Amino acid sequence: MWIQFGIKDFIDVLLVAFFLYQIYRLMKSSGSLALFTGIVSFLVVWIIVSQLLEMRLMGAILDKFIGVGFIVLVILFQDEIRRFLLAVGSHKGWRFIGRIFSGKTDDDGKINFIAPVVLACMNMARKRTGALIVIQQDVDLSVYIHTGEMFNADVNARLIENIFFKNSPLHDGAMIIADNQIKAAGCILPVAQHASLPREMGLRHRSALGMSLETDALVIIVSEERGKISVAGKGNVAVNIAAEELQQILSGDKEVVHFS
Repeated sequence: MWIQFGIKDFIDVLLVAFFLYQIYRLMKSSGSLALFTGIVSFLVVWIIVSQLLEMRLMGAILDKFIGVGFIVLVILFQDEIRRFLLAVGSHKGWRFIGRIFSGKTDDDGKINFIAPVVLACMNMARKRTGALIVIQQDVDLSVYIHTGEMFNADVNARLIENIFFKNSPLHDGAMIIADNQIKAAGCILPVAQHASLPREMGLRHRSALGMSLETDALVIIVSEERGKISVAGKGNVAVNIAAEELQQILSGDKEVVHFS
C-alpha cells in the first residue's frame, strides 16, 4: 500500500488538507462555524449510509439533498465564497516569483505610511473629527478610487487631518491609500446591511464593514460622536482600539477581531 503512495498522492492529500483548513478559518472568522460543522456532519452521515452501509432508501433520500446542496451552499455562504475567491485570486503567494525578480518584499514602502496614519487618527480622535481611511491590500481598489477626487500625494499626517476637517468638501467621503500614496479622497464605499451591528455604529462603520466584505482592504474609522478609533477587515470590526493596536493591525502583526 505504501509503495503505491507516490508524490502525486501526497500533493493531493496536502491540497485537500489546505483547502479544508482555509474553509475552516473562513467559517470561523465569519461566525458560521456551527453551520459548517453541521454540513460536514451531514456529509459524513451520507457517506456512511450510502457507501458503507449501502442503505438504498435512506441513501436515495440523502442523494436528493446532496443534488441541490451546491445551490443551497451558494445561497447561504455567498459573502464567504466571495471573500474566499478574492483571497485565492489576489493572494500574495501568487506574486512570489514577481517579487524575486523585482527585488521587492511585502514590507517595501509599507512602514512609511503607518506612522503618519496612526498619528493623524489619534489627533482626529482627540479632536472628535470623523474620518474613514481605506488601506489597499492585495485587491485593486481602482473602481472605488475613481468615485472620489484623485490625489496621488505622499501620506502625511497633516494632509490627512486637513482633508477630514469639518469644513473640507471631502470630509464626508473615504480616503484611499495605495502603494504608499493617498490615491483619492471623498470616495464612495459600499454600505453593509448587517443586522447584528450595534446601533451606535453609524454610516461610517457600515461603509467600512461593507468595504471589508467586498475587498481585503483595511478600513480605519474615526468616530466623530465618540472620538474612538475602529478598524474593519475581513468582514470584522474591531472597536475602541488604541494607537499601538492600530499600528499592529496596519503592519500585519495583529488581525481584526469580531466587534464586541
